[in-house]
Amino acid sequence: MVEDTVGASSETDSVWVDARGMRAWRALLQAHAHVSRVLEAELERAHDLPLASYDVLVQLSEAPEHELRMSELAAAVLLSRSGLTRLVDRLAREGLVTRRSCPSDARGTLAVLTPQGLDRLRVASGTHLKGVGRHVLSRYSRAEQEQLAVLLERLGSPREGTCGRGV
Repeated sequence: MVEDTVGASSETDSVWVDARGMRAWRALLQAHAHVSRVLEAELERAHDLPLASYDVLVQLSEAPEHELRMSELAAAVLLSRSGLTRLVDRLAREGLVTRRSCPSDARGTLAVLTPQGLDRLRVASGTHLKGVGRHVLSRYSRAEQEQLAVLLERLGSPREGTCGRGV
């Protein structure tokens, strides 16, 4: 059971969490888990494409020259480097991505979206975007969507550059 407050007693202290704060935190986690499961099922059923694979294709499609360092891609899709390596291996076997050495840093490896990967993403994006609209956005007014975006953006972090370039 969560006490009324956990941590310091001052609301301005960054470790202070009360029951309202825990409710918000748990609601965020539960909402993310639920929506992710539903979107995953829709993408799998319609396109035989797991949500993590879709996310990798999206991240690469939005990057300059459709490529990212593996470490940056892992951070962007919230996977460990080893988890991303296995996923990129699968996507490479399907012809959706390739790998190449980073020209400005021989230690780095780039994941590169192939034309086939971009085509697969374009086909699957309709299912994904309809799902986001149906399972998330339809529950909020436009003003609430804007407010939600502003609030959640506070939690995000900027991307690193690719091989010394800004993203």
